[in-house]
Amino acid sequence: MAPDKIYLEEGVILGVTGNWDRRLSRRTFISLGGMSAAALLLNSGRASAQVGYGELVPDPGGVIDLPQDFQYRIISPEGSQLSDGGGIVPGDPDGMAAFRGPRKGTTLLVRNHEQNATDANPVPQRNPYPPAGPGGTTGILVDSNRKEMRDFVTSSGTINNCAGGATPWGTWITCEEDRTTDHGYAFEVDPSDPEGILSRTPIRDMGFFSHEAVDIDPATGIAYLTEDDFRGAIVDANAEVVADYTTDETDPATGGPGIGTRVSFLYRYIPNNTSPEPGALQEGGKLQVLTLEQGNFNVDLANQGQTFGVLWRDVNPEEPHEDAEDVGAARFGRLEGAYFAGGVFWFDDTIGGEQRLGQIFRLFPSGGYGPSGDKLELFYEGTDRNNIESPDNIVVTPWGDLWFAEDETIDGGDGKNRIVGITPGGETYVFARNAKSDSEFAGPTFAPDGKTFFVNTQTDGLTFAIWGPFARRSRTRQRTMAVAAPPANLAPQVSGELAEAARKFGMSPLEAAAYDRLGVSIA
Repeated sequence: MAPDKIYLEEGVILGVTGNWDRRLSRRTFISLGGMSAAALLLNSGRASAQVGYGELVPDPGGVIDLPQDFQYRIISPEGSQLSDGGGIVPGDPDGMAAFRGPRKGTTLLVRNHEQNATDANPVPQRNPYPPAGPGGTTGILVDSNRKEMRDFVTSSGTINNCAGGATPWGTWITCEEDRTTDHGYAFEVDPSDPEGILSRTPIRDMGFFSHEAVDIDPATGIAYLTEDDFRGAIVDANAEVVADYTTDETDPATGGPGIGTRVSFLYRYIPNNTSPEPGALQEGGKLQVLTLEQGNFNVDLANQGQTFGVLWRDVNPEEPHEDAEDVGAARFGRLEGAYFAGGVFWFDDTIGGEQRLGQIFRLFPSGGYGPSGDKLELFYEGTDRNNIESPDNIVVTPWGDLWFAEDETIDGGDGKNRIVGITPGGETYVFARNAKSDSEFAGPTFAPDGKTFFVNTQTDGLTFAIWGPFARRSRTRQRTMAVAAPPANLAPQVSGELAEAARKFGMSPLEAAAYDRLGVSIA
């Protein structure tokens, strides 16, 4: 697409460049002018250390910075000897969940390893899924003093085990972020039966695609799945292509294969057997993709707080991504974390939004299995790196704040990934910062008693147990977070005069605010 210029007023020009053929070419004049300007010029609030747990204290060891009175311990680091004697601890720890251990006060962690053929320290294989790959999962049993009792392999033979999710019945769904022959599935791992038949049997009806995360509505048994499809280009806030990948999508200009922009979809899996027990998901089910009542739409173009009616469409589990394209599914950039809490499903798009800093969504299920009735809302869109940058795994804390782990993927950041929290009141704060390197945080999870926070740093191959004066568990506050208004203090502030002018000219308040900041009169 050749560069264009949009003249708003004499001396005021907005440039629009780059490969926007798949996601942005359908935007109107107003959208290009107002929306992108708004993203570049508004929402300059900063994450506050006055909420949450206060300022971070530099770690004397230079590993991880935490607030005052918090401590950490490294457990089961990459390269150490597995306690079962079967090799060394694998690298690239990613998604993770915490379960009650076999004895009082103990915690059992199940941890993904996002290993591919070129990575060092693959997962040791004993009873692998065929054809065997280098990824899989490990387990860590932690005592009441947050010390490692033992670690061991819980599944092997898979590839690029990125995220996943815990089931209400105490197993772990590990997801392959892959699309190669016989790899691109979700697997159920039972930590009480390491490397059993269940963990090496793909849940084929959950789909063959580049899986990221999954979580299950405990009220209905429906599983919600995010996709992180790696084909196509990522376009930054200046419309510059910052990453290209060969894709098998059709180039509309030539009719043949070409480079499109990155697109992923949100799916749900309705199992035939909704019994809360290991293996029930294996008994088949229906895979559906999220579409919108208003029709095909790039959701990362939505306004913060915008809500959409949802329609679920059946897709072929063997080629769900292609079917999603055909049925006009809602289009996201790269979906990442997933978490069910307080009756709503939270998920994020790590490159979503005008600034490509990320978006956080929530889905309000209607409670039924039919095609419609759910609502989708854009809860928060990043416009300032101080507040959010490339959100990845996501979790709702025991006391009801929303936490996300950062994984910088777009150039321009400082390389110091963080754990960032959002309160039900819409305030943001930083809980942890990686002081050692640019290694991403991954797998944030809390012990069942809520007193210990576990998280990984992937490139370093480290797993942390963190404790301190955490707030008390509050299911009421979790429900409050589920229905909290999108953080208005981080949204554009529009005067009464601007709001009136916006109504007069058929513009949104966001667009009106953008024109105002550019010095463009719309009165």
